[in-house]
Amino acid sequence: MLTGDDYRAQTEYLFTRLNEVKPDMIEEATRQAREVAEKFAADSNGRLGKIKKAYQGQFSISNRDQNTPHIKKLRVVTTVEYYLVD
Repeated sequence: MLTGDDYRAQTEYLFTRLNEVKPDMIEEATRQAREVAEKFAADSNGRLGKIKKAYQGQFSISNRDQNTPHIKKLRVVTTVEYYLVD
């Protein structure tokens, strides 16, 4: 027992390796954005053009759930705008 009888003082787990996983997360987010955009273009009888704008987005780190604070959930939001070609 790490906290004794004081349940207000809970162990805190920190994730300190964001810079190690950031490039792979951005790559995966960009790949998924392209897949969705290609599907959208195909469904509208068009094809996907070049990237118009792209934003790296925001990274967030949170506990997976309240029962496992030592397991972290990492999330990145990436916004990519493409040109659509007829």
